[in-house]
Amino acid sequence: MPAKSRTYQPAKVRAALAAQNEALRAAVHRLTADDLDRPTRLGTWRVRELVAHLSLVLDRLPAQLAAPAPDGPALSLSRFTELTATVAGTVDAEVAEHAGAGFTGPPEEVAARFDRSVDAARAALDGTAADGPARPVAMRFGPMALTEFLVTRLLETVVHADDLADALGLAEFPHDRQAVAAATRLLADAFAERVPGGAVELRVPPYAVVQAVEGPRHTRGTPPNVVETDPLTWIRLATGRVDWAAGVDSAVVSASGERSDLGPHLPLLG
Repeated sequence: MPAKSRTYQPAKVRAALAAQNEALRAAVHRLTADDLDRPTRLGTWRVRELVAHLSLVLDRLPAQLAAPAPDGPALSLSRFTELTATVAGTVDAEVAEHAGAGFTGPPEEVAARFDRSVDAARAALDGTAADGPARPVAMRFGPMALTEFLVTRLLETVVHADDLADALGLAEFPHDRQAVAAATRLLADAFAERVPGGAVELRVPPYAVVQAVEGPRHTRGTPPNVVETDPLTWIRLATGRVDWAAGVDSAVVSASGERSDLGPHLPLLG
């Protein structure tokens, strides 16, 4: 578990989300008709459905930020990651419906529809500049502190931008650096809370180091069990885009020590 609860700077989170959305806008404007019908690694979704899903996420943002929050304790980021697996079927149905609203036509129509989503989200984000970071926001699973809710939107856009890059055969999407940092830290902290302990040190330089997994706790010197990988690989592992064994075999993951097999605990997101 992290030594203390991590906090995120509201202005940096808003700026990162706005920048990541603009990077997605630029990518959508470059899509061709053939690109839109490419398959993705997300089941039956083509690039069209993936773009429609991203649009839906952005379209919901203004209403979520404006709605009165429901009563109850604020949802944690770790709890959010646990609950995502419960809505997979619902999300598929929502995307199928939304895809019919501006995403079935030629690339220029898809880009214009996505522009409206990005513009509306940007205006909504700008409207939160004076709000406190803990102001409750209504989201799918209950109330959540404003800044942490926006961090979940960063996770969504980073993960799906990576899905888009994979579908298009690109080595990497031009992510906003702070967006990747926030997504990496969210998933590392969630892992440490989901698999508490001090036997393994998970390193994702330059953004996160956490201790996890039950067993003898490391106190000083070189930890006996160390897992290290880069931020995008960690995000892919935590979200099921890369299998643990495949990551180790391909050397994008370094794992040393008898307790360093994280495969049984991954992915974090359903």
